[in-house]
Amino acid sequence: MASMRDIKRRRSSIQGTQQITKAMKLVSTVKLQRARSNAEKSQNYFDSMYRTVNSILARVGHIEHRYLTPATSQRKAVVVITSNRGLAGGYNSNVVKLVTRNDDFKKEDLDIYAIGNKGRDALSRYGYSIKEDLPDVIELPSYAEASALASRLLESYEAGEIGEIYLAYTFFKNTVSHEPRLMKLLPVEVEPEAESEAQAVMNFEPEDIEALDMIIPKYISSLIYGGLMEAVASENGARMQAMDNATSNAEEMIDKLSLQYNRARQGSITQELTEIIAGAEAIS
Repeated sequence: MASMRDIKRRRSSIQGTQQITKAMKLVSTVKLQRARSNAEKSQNYFDSMYRTVNSILARVGHIEHRYLTPATSQRKAVVVITSNRGLAGGYNSNVVKLVTRNDDFKKEDLDIYAIGNKGRDALSRYGYSIKEDLPDVIELPSYAEASALASRLLESYEAGEIGEIYLAYTFFKNTVSHEPRLMKLLPVEVEPEAESEAQAVMNFEPEDIEALDMIIPKYISSLIYGGLMEAVASENGARMQAMDNATSNAEEMIDKLSLQYNRARQGSITQELTEIIAGAEAIS
């Protein structure tokens, strides 16, 4: 059985850790409020852009366009959005699994655009090629950063360096529910619902090629930016949950150690009294 000193030392250590987890939970809660507000504001635009482009492409017929024609390259670009810090439960590992456990992905054919240190480090350990390392983007996401990344991806797509573009991120449902998602950005895939709703061929002003040249880059930029907003909210929600669980677990451990300490102290007092009584009887 551990000594009273050991129990007391361990209890003090856990209490110090509990104070840290409480503080981290409070910080994550404050950050979550702001991040959730930003995610909710961008979500309508995110969803509307996705539905609108699908609706447009369902009506374009057989237009020959460089963003709609499947590329010959077998390489795939995956934008992986994780965090720069841990202590967020399974938030980062769940996104990494979208890549490592996807049967359609071959490690040697993937170019990883890593937004966040945790995803970069994990995928590097698995042997994936990190095309770009963008840890600062997740700290303060902006549409300009998302647009710049989209431009680089489209340039590689047009040059034939990559044949498909994907986005791996975490969708923010609510404070306690976050869903890792893998979305295909290019070539644009029209959803069956959009195809069934297409009743007439769409007319373009200006010409169709020129219109798609403007629409699709904005579409890609919007999806990446929306993914960033969702990811930031999900990260803070996951960290708040993890720190809340850690604080509760620490409380349980402190209660158990306090009980052990009291029992050890009671046993020590009982032993001392027994020794005193035994000594008194021996003298008498």
